[in-house]
Amino acid sequence: MKILKISMLALTLGLMSFTVISKEETPTVKTTEAGSIAWKSETIDVGQIPQGTPKLIEFQFKNTSNKAVIITNVKPACGCTAADYTKESIAPGKSGYVKATYNAAAAGSFTKTVTVTTSADVNPKVLTFKGTVVAKS
Repeated sequence: MKILKISMLALTLGLMSFTVISKEETPTVKTTEAGSIAWKSETIDVGQIPQGTPKLIEFQFKNTSNKAVIITNVKPACGCTAADYTKESIAPGKSGYVKATYNAAAAGSFTKTVTVTTSADVNPKVLTFKGTVVAKS
């Protein structure tokens, strides 16, 4: 009986040694080309604008990568802002734009954003403009 217990213990310990071996994983590093678009300004203060007069805000950028860049999506944060942008491919070293037109319907201070997605960056860029709408007298 004692020999059977020792044999079972040896067998159990032998099998357990196989389960302890762990596979060492090599971490994968995801690289992206940083800074492939250089924005002239990511935040624009438009100052005071009269109520009811739409205001055009233009964000300019330059393609600093070695590949052509395409703007794939431009999304204003609210319905009070319309957006336009360079539709064609922007070659390396060339410039493009994202335009936002704010309707200035409500008086008071405002801060609005436009989210821009490009083929160059994994994360979208959030552009901001702010100012004050002055009520008509």
